[in-house]
Amino acid sequence: MSTSFSYKHLYYFWVVAKEGGISRAAIKLDMAVQTVSAQVRELERSLGYALLKPAGRGVMLTDAGIAAMKQADQIFRLGEDLPAVVRDAMSSPAVRLAVGISDGLPKLVVRRLMQPVIAEPNLRLLCHEGEFDDLLGDLALHRLDVVMSDRPAPSNPNIKLYSHRLGSSAIAWYGTPEKVAAAKKDFPNSLANVPVLLPTAHTAVRARLDHWFDERGIKPRIVGEFEDSALLKTFGASGMGIFPAAEWAHEDLLAHYAVQRLGPCEGVSEHFFAIGTEKKVLHPLVQRLLQAAPP
Repeated sequence: MSTSFSYKHLYYFWVVAKEGGISRAAIKLDMAVQTVSAQVRELERSLGYALLKPAGRGVMLTDAGIAAMKQADQIFRLGEDLPAVVRDAMSSPAVRLAVGISDGLPKLVVRRLMQPVIAEPNLRLLCHEGEFDDLLGDLALHRLDVVMSDRPAPSNPNIKLYSHRLGSSAIAWYGTPEKVAAAKKDFPNSLANVPVLLPTAHTAVRARLDHWFDERGIKPRIVGEFEDSALLKTFGASGMGIFPAAEWAHEDLLAHYAVQRLGPCEGVSEHFFAIGTEKKVLHPLVQRLLQAAPP
């Protein structure tokens, strides 16, 4: 791989940006100020843009500098991790599995979905939670082995992805004993009068919940919307409102939160998918996850 710039020059620029000035960077690097300054100017010359500009007694990043710093930060942070990664790789025969978890996916369900691989000897599980599109980007760059989500991957001619359905679960309504008692009479119409918590529209199930309300002519009294499913349950368990949850996690939900089941959300289900890149050799643990899924 050829580049039009030197990684050595990029490193000096990175230290200058982190330290906030060339003098402070020179002390950090144990080098002359003139040498550090010359290295940064050489990087600017090779890139064709000014990366730094004076700011008081120090320097600040230009727009081009901000973009360069973002890339440099990723490069050298990975470099800092390299010794630990190599050491860990040699210290034990760990089976590494990097999983992306869509932030709207119920965390209690994730544990159940991962059950087929949890007992693997020497498993080193790396879980990264994030937004759906960001996780697909990391998957395409092979930073992740698989992504778990509440929706299949969209078609993209530039990235060959597969979406394997892992299962689905009916949705029910839950709340604290006090909230459930208040909502039991005339359920589900009572959801127009008691406080209700819902996932935000970035989750696939939200549209189904909205349709469920519309079909029944119920205008819910929404007092909170949450991107993160664990936060939704936490606030629901605090008594803030009635909330929906996958019945797959019913036992765990009751064990971890002081809540009760109010009633079913009839006709509404949440679906779970494993998304990966199409390649000749599939990660053995990903293969095990797919094989354990119901037909």
